[in-house]
Amino acid sequence: MITRIALVAALAFGATAAFAGPTCSVPKDKWMKETDFKSQLVQQGYQIKTFKVTKGNCYEIYGFDKACKKVEIYFDPSTAAILEQK
Repeated sequence: MITRIALVAALAFGATAAFAGPTCSVPKDKWMKETDFKSQLVQQGYQIKTFKVTKGNCYEIYGFDKACKKVEIYFDPSTAAILEQK
């Protein structure tokens, strides 16, 4: 019984860690405005379907790049630098 509980806990923790994105530690007063950020991405050819601030305080988009490929990208909210792309 204890082995099963430990196994379930390990699987639950592993699944959570697998879906976690990067963490951004920039103070919010240094963040780029969401509207400016989105405009910059659109000018670069991205089509944004979903935009959000992650639990790790990074900007994240779901959408398409200029080649119409699906993207999920995490950005630094102060510099708009790509931190991770899936």
